[in-house]
Amino acid sequence: MTHQAAPARELGDATAAIATDAPLSAGYRRYAMGLLLGIYVINFLDRQVVNILAEPIKTDLGLADWQLGLMSGLAFALFYTVLGIPIARLAERKSRPMIIGGAIAAWSGFTMLCGTAQNFVQLILFRIGVGVGEAGCTPPAHSLITDYVPRDKRASALAFYAMGTPLGSLLGLVMGGMIADAYGWRTAFLIAGAPGLVFALLAATTLSEPRKRLSAEVRRVVHASQATFGETLKFLAGKRTFWLIAFGAAIKAFIGYGHAPFTASFFLRNHGEELAGLADKFGLQPLGFLGLALGLLSGVGGSISSLVGGMIADRYSKTDLRGYVTVPAMASLVAVPVFACAMLAPSAVTAMSILTINYLMGALWYGPVYATGQSIVPPHMRATAAAILLFIINLVGLGLGPLAVGALSDVLAKGAGMGSAEGVRWALILSTLAGLVAFILFWIARRTIREEMES
Repeated sequence: MTHQAAPARELGDATAAIATDAPLSAGYRRYAMGLLLGIYVINFLDRQVVNILAEPIKTDLGLADWQLGLMSGLAFALFYTVLGIPIARLAERKSRPMIIGGAIAAWSGFTMLCGTAQNFVQLILFRIGVGVGEAGCTPPAHSLITDYVPRDKRASALAFYAMGTPLGSLLGLVMGGMIADAYGWRTAFLIAGAPGLVFALLAATTLSEPRKRLSAEVRRVVHASQATFGETLKFLAGKRTFWLIAFGAAIKAFIGYGHAPFTASFFLRNHGEELAGLADKFGLQPLGFLGLALGLLSGVGGSISSLVGGMIADRYSKTDLRGYVTVPAMASLVAVPVFACAMLAPSAVTAMSILTINYLMGALWYGPVYATGQSIVPPHMRATAAAILLFIINLVGLGLGPLAVGALSDVLAKGAGMGSAEGVRWALILSTLAGLVAFILFWIARRTIREEMES
């Protein structure tokens, strides 16, 4: 039997239907958004704790930089991105809270198993398991949030959820560094994974599935409207804006994820003595101090950046929808020289001070990009559209970023004879130049976004 989607005029906006047919209280919305934020925080904690542990893992298991990049990026991203699409298809029909709860339990368990790895192969396999679990989080979460809030607040709501990226990274860096200093990197993985089991239970039992509260008639219309994956792709093929923001965001993710495993390594290799002195003043070990410093800078700066990006985009877009792409375009352009200056700074303190500016701009694209991705498609395609967007962002960004930067670091260190300290410095600088391409893609999207979001 051929699939027939319900006419758009019959379906209307699912958000409007849910708001009138199955209203949620303001208090519950706040609880749900807070819980989803907490879930995304531990999502990124478990995903990114490996970054501060990269140097001790490298030493203990005898790894090269390219292996660190493979472990922290491609091995995770391949399964994370590929499985995101079938899980999103499931989320179009089944209970999104149950999918999220099961996903949390899976990735948390595999994070704890990472602490038991005895060699590179085992660590890669466990990281793949983390990726498999985390594939079930964001597509259904984006779809739920879009059902929970009205259109004119989507960028802010999705930006609030996206704060989990910097906050989770903050906890991963701070907790991972300090626990690794005190008890070793294996214990850091065990402790990072444990809270997820509680969040898994909360997600499955307390998150509301708005579809269950719809009337029989509205549920019939929503169910009849479910689009196939092919129909969603065909619809998106005509939306130039979607592909421009997807690849613009993918390049931003390539830079962010590519830098993450090597920023701590850069400081340890280039400013080791200064860090040791600073850590001693605070009664810490260098790794713990560095995790605390970078965690606070990236966590606080990234959280502010994510919230402000969503707020600016929502405010600007009320009069001009181009605000959704203007914000990330300008942030992408300015970030390039700022980051290069930080990498060339003569001291660790100066470098971290300049990086603060970079962190304040680094997450401005989250809310605008994710809101555009959800608003450019009809309700029955949202989870799948989110998965396709995340597939592109994470395959390019998370899959290739760490591996490319790690390989470039090895080539510059050995092939160009720079040594590991200068190799990682210039690998980070050269990779950040890709931000110029992101700027161009976001800026071009200004030409089509008004027509395609309003049609």
